[in-house]
Amino acid sequence: MNLLGSLFKSSIGKKILMALTGLVLFGFVTGHLVGNLQIFLPPAKINAYAHMLESLGAGLWLIRGFLLLCLVIHVWLAIQLTLENRAARPQAYGAEHVIRATLASRVMARTGIVVLAFVPFHLAHYTLRVGSPGWSEHTFRLTDGTLVRDVHTMMVQGFSNWLVSGFYVIAVGVLAYHLSHGIVSAVQTLGLKNEKWAGQVERFAAAYCWLYFLLNAAIPLAVLGGFVKLAA
Repeated sequence: MNLLGSLFKSSIGKKILMALTGLVLFGFVTGHLVGNLQIFLPPAKINAYAHMLESLGAGLWLIRGFLLLCLVIHVWLAIQLTLENRAARPQAYGAEHVIRATLASRVMARTGIVVLAFVPFHLAHYTLRVGSPGWSEHTFRLTDGTLVRDVHTMMVQGFSNWLVSGFYVIAVGVLAYHLSHGIVSAVQTLGLKNEKWAGQVERFAAAYCWLYFLLNAAIPLAVLGGFVKLAA
């Protein structure tokens, strides 16, 4: 407990906790994307996948609770570190020194706010189905005869709305931009980045974030373009 308390009190400890929670959230968004990409397969695939998750019962809610805790800690630490940095530099520089700082690193707080605003919207839209209670009534029968929730129909109907899809594409774009610096920063904070690996880490972050954005954006765009349709 003393170790955990000291991590929250020191700047170095806060950065380490922020890096660790960031990596947990990085793992989640990656897994979430892989699951969602099953929308391009026959409807039975993503419906069976969603049913598997729902069958975890209380375990699923424990996972959600853990992820939410990581998100809260990550955001809280980001605010704390930002305030500490401003307090340590009360007066603005005569000339802003941004030679080594990437644009992504300088707008981390702003991109984080956009992502944070998107999270409750996305949860309300698809997880809680606020505004679309009828989605809970859509069912699908798997090949083994099991009747499950029709997540495929839910996603197609949800992304058929241009406003929803537009906000989703913008949000995942901002998230990808946020991750482009977050990945490098987390690796550096945990002492895993050195001059030998610096270039590889930065290239991996850039490649991952572009791929993450393009694959996520492909889902609503495929629905709007009619490439992914409701099951016959």
